[in-house]
Amino acid sequence: MQIVTTDFITGKEIQTLQMVKGSVVFSKNVVRDVFAGLKTLVGGEIAGYTEMLNDARSIATQRMVDEASRLGADAIVNMRFMTSSVMAGASEIIAYGTAVKFK
Repeated sequence: MQIVTTDFITGKEIQTLQMVKGSVVFSKNVVRDVFAGLKTLVGGEIAGYTEMLNDARSIATQRMVDEASRLGADAIVNMRFMTSSVMAGASEIIAYGTAVKFK
């Protein structure tokens, strides 16, 4: 499945199918929070959170691709990520875009 952030794919004529999305809600955990709190004292990257968010984006993207595949899509254009807080300590990561078929 080809995924692009543009609304076109160079050299391809496309037919729009519909919007597709995938989401996942991840929560922080106590151990990660303790280390994150210590890291804020000295500064620098909080690797545990970086890894958690990368994993969440991968899961959301795969769910979006799965939805597009069920529609028979060849690609997803205009792909974006969005993150929102759903409750204290939990965030939702959404991957969305437009499923298209090549003509």
